[in-house]
Amino acid sequence: MTPRSPGPSCRRAVTPGQSSWMRFFSLFCPSIQADVILLVTCSIREKAEQAIWNRLRHLSALKARRQQQAGSPLRIGILGCMAERLKEEILHREKLVDIVAGPDAYRDLPRLLAVAESGQQAANVLLSLDETYADILPVQTSAGGTTAFVSIMRGCDNMCSYCIVPFTRGRERSRPIASILQEVRMLSDQGVKEVTLLGQNVNSFRDMSEVQFQSAAAPGLSRGFSTVYRAKPGGLRFAHLLDQVSRIDPEMRIRFTSPHPKDFPDEVLQLIQERHNICKQLHLPAQSGSTRVLEAMRRGYTREAYLELVHHVRDSIPGVSLSSDFIAGFCGETEEDHQQTVSLLQDVRYNVGFLFAYSMRETRAFHRLQDDVPAEVKQRRLQELIAVFREEAARANEAMVGQCQLVLVEGPSKRSALELCGRNDGNIKVIFPDAEVEDAAGCQALARAQPGDYVLVKVTSASSQTLRGVPLRRTTLSRSAACH
Repeated sequence: MTPRSPGPSCRRAVTPGQSSWMRFFSLFCPSIQADVILLVTCSIREKAEQAIWNRLRHLSALKARRQQQAGSPLRIGILGCMAERLKEEILHREKLVDIVAGPDAYRDLPRLLAVAESGQQAANVLLSLDETYADILPVQTSAGGTTAFVSIMRGCDNMCSYCIVPFTRGRERSRPIASILQEVRMLSDQGVKEVTLLGQNVNSFRDMSEVQFQSAAAPGLSRGFSTVYRAKPGGLRFAHLLDQVSRIDPEMRIRFTSPHPKDFPDEVLQLIQERHNICKQLHLPAQSGSTRVLEAMRRGYTREAYLELVHHVRDSIPGVSLSSDFIAGFCGETEEDHQQTVSLLQDVRYNVGFLFAYSMRETRAFHRLQDDVPAEVKQRRLQELIAVFREEAARANEAMVGQCQLVLVEGPSKRSALELCGRNDGNIKVIFPDAEVEDAAGCQALARAQPGDYVLVKVTSASSQTLRGVPLRRTTLSRSAACH
């Protein structure tokens, strides 16, 4: 397997301007001992795929050099969504890749490697209707880590016209709740203090593994929202899972991503408000502020329905932090459509945003719409959206100056060894001095906070991405909740 990234001591030897992959090869390839290199890939945007093609060009030289020097072959595999989408091209382009495995074929890797050892190319890109890897618990490679991610479902049925996920990850299927709870308990025992539940459409979770719940009624959609598929009755839903996960460890924060705005029934919002360890932070992907563009995207809602949901969320969860996704320059987007997205950013005032220029993939839009917004216009609109988002996020974050925020310490700040970095309940980065602070219970001597500690921080300044403050005391999640 490839090392993840060079350590701090290695980075000092890197020439400015080198890409991260060039850094990897300049520092590690002369002494690499691996017999197999597997690249896990993404196909959401064209840039992600291009990065893999660039890496393969560098690996080609490494593979040839390895053959000359050691005589033993280096096997290279492409895994994940790019393998699913571009199997034939990957296998035939320069004949460099030995193994191609789609996201549902990881159990088949031993067989694929055995085939590759015989000198043949091996591939499996079959999509499954039931594979969730529920019985395979991930190995935590970072001892003492404070945060972890738990996959709860795979695939997506929404079929948004711009999105490639249904074609590379397949239909929605959810892990049994019992296996998820087992993994979260394991993480709690390891000292993890924050778990994020993951899924392509995480809040449409539907566990059908228990027979007695297979005839349960389907929960209602958010008001004004619709789907391209019929309601799916039966199964244990996301509200039940969230309830059970939040009960495991009162000192463990719970987050989830990425949801679809249509799947926020009142019982989920009420649970978030009631449980002190479920973060008051929601990701509400809007994608556009124009109803016309949203219809072309097949999102299943209008601008007005989305804004009504935002108001309902804020009424249900006072002080909630909101984040969103936006696409600039989707097919047919006019300047008027773009300005409606600008005004949505201004109206909602998100704390966190993920904004991208549209990248055409082989989706429904590829076959039925025209990618008619010029690249330079996409980039100009993207920069305008980013500027507006930052301006509004700075205002939202400045409202927290003078307030106390509970921060989960992650470790030293990247910019200064004299400061610590962590995140508040709203998932906003908080920087504060690494100073000795007292314990909230008053029964311990002054001590510096460690990764995994909760620290109450008074915010003194804010930007669009970061809060800064002074530490007041170490505390616990439960004790902090009791004080409010």
